[in-house]
Amino acid sequence: MLDEKYITNRIRELCDKKQMSMYALSNKTGISQSSLSNLMKRGSTPTFYTLDKICDGLGITLSQFFSEDMEKLELSSEQKRVLETWESLSDKEKAAVEIYVRGMKLK
Repeated sequence: MLDEKYITNRIRELCDKKQMSMYALSNKTGISQSSLSNLMKRGSTPTFYTLDKICDGLGITLSQFFSEDMEKLELSSEQKRVLETWESLSDKEKAAVEIYVRGMKLK
């Protein structure tokens, strides 16, 4: 179960991992330094919109933010391109790609 300071602790942890200051995060997210500072000092839970902007600034998804598997936190540029392409596919195209990839793995 997550405690009330989980999100702010996680933001600090990810900033430390990426060697990013709160100032740099503020610049990347468009969230004012004072708002970020207040959020971090109070240990309060940000709105979904704010957390999504923070994740964008950190270069991660919301699911990666809550993931306990730190190894999958970092995506290579190649993986990002594949995911961006995947997002543009229809459900039928995604199903075809999945079948194709499974077939490749069996060889």
